[in-house]
Amino acid sequence: MEISIESIGVANPGKPIKQSQIAHFMQQAHQVDEREARKLKFLYRKSGISFRYSVLDDFEKSDSKDFTFFPKSADFEPFPGTKARMDIFRKTAPVLCVEAINNCLAKTEIKASEITHLILVSCTGMVAPGVELELMKLLGLKDSVERYCIHFMGCYAAFTGLKLADKILKAEPDAKVMLITVELCTLHFQKEYVEDNILANSLFGDGAAAALIRNTDSGLKIKSYLSQVIREGEEDMAWGIGDFGFEMRLSKYIPILLDQGINRLIEKFEQKFKLSSLEHFAIHPGGKQILQKVQEVFGLPESINTHALAILDKFGNMSSATILFVLERMMHDEHIHGEILSMGFGPGLTLETLLLDKK
Repeated sequence: MEISIESIGVANPGKPIKQSQIAHFMQQAHQVDEREARKLKFLYRKSGISFRYSVLDDFEKSDSKDFTFFPKSADFEPFPGTKARMDIFRKTAPVLCVEAINNCLAKTEIKASEITHLILVSCTGMVAPGVELELMKLLGLKDSVERYCIHFMGCYAAFTGLKLADKILKAEPDAKVMLITVELCTLHFQKEYVEDNILANSLFGDGAAAALIRNTDSGLKIKSYLSQVIREGEEDMAWGIGDFGFEMRLSKYIPILLDQGINRLIEKFEQKFKLSSLEHFAIHPGGKQILQKVQEVFGLPESINTHALAILDKFGNMSSATILFVLERMMHDEHIHGEILSMGFGPGLTLETLLLDKK
């Protein structure tokens, strides 16, 4: 038996919202003229996203008079503050987490009561007592369960959670670690019409993913990992707490920075992972351009992004949860066997890589 991701379960709130409906919402919110409205429509059509999910149903409404969270006024004022957004997170995140965990455990013989460690990952909400404590109550976990929270690390945070699980299992081989990522990105919609907000509003959706990690003969074996910071991108991707939700800095130059950064690291990747022998990749779908750039810099065929592009199309970028959606899909692809190199990117600019082996 080896330390492995035995099972992954996923969950999304509500029903899928068409990207075209969200584009219409954004035109209202930004109060743009006809020329800018055409630009927005074009951006959304070219995003590689058809649907996204949200804990808020306002994004699919054509008239602000029907809103339930945002103000019913034409200018969206008074704009909801951070407290109002965190109240929604506190109420909805645990429910979504339970659904993902139950979906994960349903594929195994492990019961919730057997979980020994709980790792919660989120960069879109924080509350104390935390979501992980609420999960212990909702799932009937033992009060002795060890719990860890990984907050505010961004889209690569699931990699941090998986590495922590790996280290726990190396110290305690009989442990059964549940990693749960929950991201309610749409809570942090910003209406100011600037580049950062335009890009973020076109990409992010809501979702949760749970992974059971333990010593087992099945699933995805965790083999090795590597973390790198590309400091040139420090000002191009960032995440901060503002008065009106969490604020993202997201530059259109990120794909170029990744291209340059990965090029410098090719030799290190080759030494660590033997790139020339790899056939399968699981890349965090931070956006269609990012997937294309990673494919190009490694000289890979378009087919390596099949699963990542499918997740982007159906769900958008769900921050840290997204890579687990990709891996869950790859676990059920009967044509994939052997090593899988997974990559994620986030503030810093941080690059995380994880080598897995599908049994």
